[in-house]
Amino acid sequence: MAHPVSLAEVWRGPFLESHHSGHAVICDGSGQIVSAWGDPDAVVLPRSSSKMIQALPLLTSGAADARGLTTEQLALSCASHQGAAIHVDRVNRWLTDLGLNDDALCCGPQVSRDTDLKIEMIRAHESPCRVHNNCSGKHAGFLTLTQHLGAGPNYVDPAHPVQKACLEAFETVTDQTSPGFGIDGCSAPNFATTMHGMARAMAWFATAAQRSDTMSTAGTRLVEAMHTHPELVAGEGRACTRLMRVSKEPVALKTGAEGYFIAILPTRGLGVAVKAADGATRAAECAIAAILVKLEVLDADHPEVKAFLSPTIHNWDGLVTGEIRPAPALLV
Repeated sequence: MAHPVSLAEVWRGPFLESHHSGHAVICDGSGQIVSAWGDPDAVVLPRSSSKMIQALPLLTSGAADARGLTTEQLALSCASHQGAAIHVDRVNRWLTDLGLNDDALCCGPQVSRDTDLKIEMIRAHESPCRVHNNCSGKHAGFLTLTQHLGAGPNYVDPAHPVQKACLEAFETVTDQTSPGFGIDGCSAPNFATTMHGMARAMAWFATAAQRSDTMSTAGTRLVEAMHTHPELVAGEGRACTRLMRVSKEPVALKTGAEGYFIAILPTRGLGVAVKAADGATRAAECAIAAILVKLEVLDADHPEVKAFLSPTIHNWDGLVTGEIRPAPALLV
């Protein structure tokens, strides 16, 4: 078994102060590994990086079209959003269209990560709701599918038809039997796979437009929704949104908790999966930016790219004390 390798380095002045290790895999449309760092067979929980897989049954079942879901709603079904007004208002309207309210969501309440809305709610003495949860768009999709199937309200139960459909889709696109699941922060099961399996799944999405079956058509629609609405997939200031906006070609990017990140590159037919072994978001963001620069999808000199590829570190007096850099192995 291969060991994790260095993905990102933290420098203070002339000294390498620390580094983040992990794994990264690039796959092509045939499922073959194009490049790999660390262990492609490492078993991982991709966390929110798998949301577009969890959204597939929403489309393949016919639920999305039966409800007339928009591309914005499809993007939200794949999102880990900020809980800003542009996200909350849209999810609330979606729930209203379903004849439901905040209580129907099985994700817990979460304080909005949007500074303006958070301050506004504090001043108004308003408590966070479930719709502010970063996963509320995905859960609105789950509820839409639940209604379409005529299933019970506890849609996060692993034995529920919604989650059984998600598992089937997950094992199809990863081309692996999942060894199990963990319960995610939003209470839904998060299925495990290998780094190779996750990169293969992203390559499946990247090449979906080349196929005409129902599931591939669904994959194409989700990818197009994500890169059409980057502000809904994450939000202002977030790596997913900022890097999608400045990419040289249409891409879909998605972060996940505990240092996970994926990229779907339809123009090249490639899928990328990154995992920082210590769960550091800054490492995963640096590594995914470096790989996309290496593939010439991003421009290393663009300020938005540099913010994640080589962000400077400041002290409390505003002095630049160091920077984060991708490990040299990612750049060769």
